[in-house]
Amino acid sequence: MPIRRKLEDAAVFQPAEVALLSRIFAETTIEGETHEDREQRASRIIANYQLGIRDEKELIELSRRPLGR
Repeated sequence: MPIRRKLEDAAVFQPAEVALLSRIFAETTIEGETHEDREQRASRIIANYQLGIRDEKELIELSRRPLGR
């Protein structure tokens, strides 16, 4: 699962945070997604969490939007 690998690589998340972010990743799965799409979605979830967004519903909604640049 792309998000697990990213979270393990970061090694800065507590088990409860990994569980939350993994749950959000699973909840936002889109049928037919490519590997690249999954990687980008995982990055969005993690980036929004690192910005301080902790509300699960808000993280789910934001994960469906492209990252701003």
